[in-house]
Amino acid sequence: MAPIFQESITSDASIKIPSNCVKISSKHATPSHPTRSLQFLETLREHGGEAPPILQAKVRLQVVVVGAGLGGLACAIALARRGHAVTVLEQAVQLGEVGAGIQIPSNSSRLLLSWGLGPLLESFVVEPAGMTFRRWENGATIGYTKLVPEFRNNFGAPYYVIHRAHFHDALYRRALELGVDVRVDSRVVKYNLEAPSVELFTGKTVKADFIVAADGVKSAARGAVLGGVDAPPKKTGFAAYRGTVEVAKMKDDLEISWLLEKPSLNIWIGEDRHVMTYTIAAGESFNMVLSHVDPSDPATWKPENAINDMRKYFSGWDPRLTKVIGLIEKTIKWPLLSGSPLSGWVAASNKVLIIGDAAHAMVPYMSQGAAMAVEDGAALAAVLSLIETANEIPLALKVFETERMKRAGQMQGASLLNGELWHFADGPEQQLRDEAMRPEVDGKSFSWSANQWSDPVTQWWAYGYDAEKEVETAWKNASAAKT
Repeated sequence: MAPIFQESITSDASIKIPSNCVKISSKHATPSHPTRSLQFLETLREHGGEAPPILQAKVRLQVVVVGAGLGGLACAIALARRGHAVTVLEQAVQLGEVGAGIQIPSNSSRLLLSWGLGPLLESFVVEPAGMTFRRWENGATIGYTKLVPEFRNNFGAPYYVIHRAHFHDALYRRALELGVDVRVDSRVVKYNLEAPSVELFTGKTVKADFIVAADGVKSAARGAVLGGVDAPPKKTGFAAYRGTVEVAKMKDDLEISWLLEKPSLNIWIGEDRHVMTYTIAAGESFNMVLSHVDPSDPATWKPENAINDMRKYFSGWDPRLTKVIGLIEKTIKWPLLSGSPLSGWVAASNKVLIIGDAAHAMVPYMSQGAAMAVEDGAALAAVLSLIETANEIPLALKVFETERMKRAGQMQGASLLNGELWHFADGPEQQLRDEAMRPEVDGKSFSWSANQWSDPVTQWWAYGYDAEKEVETAWKNASAAKT
């Protein structure tokens, strides 16, 4: 099927500048050096008029997205709002998300809100005031990141937490609003990279101009894209229990009700283990992720022992924490995987690519897994909106692949680093780490921190990143180099 050409509905007349710069006015040059000295002018820009129109694709494509998870639906939304015709194929008979809480950091929420998801999310999100790191044995505060209002002010978007099911439903409804065709019970069993097309388990073939595989850690597309030899994510030696507690069971117990006084993230850290907690479901449910080192084979794990095993892992920790753990009635133990370094994400035909966990699975220690998938979709849609003819698709995909592989790979590394920083045994390293975070607890100024949520360099890199602007800059540079 040949690409479908249509005239763009709108044009983007705004000047593209590096994401670390602020355009002052037409009378002033844009700084070429990295600086945030002009950040204060962002307030004028944000409140100075209407948002620029969405740059519509000049080359309209029929796109098939394989997988209706968070990443697949986000990609579908990003592409559809730019004018592409999108069909999503999902193997499940009924849509839904397993799991409990998920974080939507500012680098993701900024995109989602600009895509029109605000009204669909507002009744379900919780905006934590801050994140508190606590000592494992007594809950003493050892680190703190203030999220409100700092993240809105600095990064132009809130830091949310939400139930995965509510997040998924909001994405699904927005996709439908934009005309995305979501088909369930449509398991893909084979990819034709040249056509391109996919074959369903029913034998039916679905053709497209372009195929995006967002089919998760067990991706069927990944091996095909890599030339027939798969490189699946690897075990990290970490595992996590996930569970929730009804807030109603906690609010009358003075020993633990303080955790509900205001929306917040609390994380207890200790040797080889940590526990992340926050409220979700508009404050009605208390979400817990209990991570620990476990190199054993997941095939040997027994679900019927999960509750007791979980409690044993954290025996002797802060009594207030273990009291809440005791209220968890059911849990699932998950192995934590991290994606293997891949040679590429785009097939040699330039007609099929992988995104999300299929391309860059990561441990959840930066809470950025889903956010990276959202960024993938944003970057892909943005770069495809910049091409003038179908002949430029290969260059656009190379720009996308280069930018996204670097970004996601760095985030994988940052996530694994937290698995080291948080899990020190009591001793010199732990004491120095806690001392390094002390200024943020005491409200003193600091230029670096062992807490990556607070460390200024890491914070701006993680949350100040704009996937659409970055790929637009990369496209501009690549186009200039070509000419």
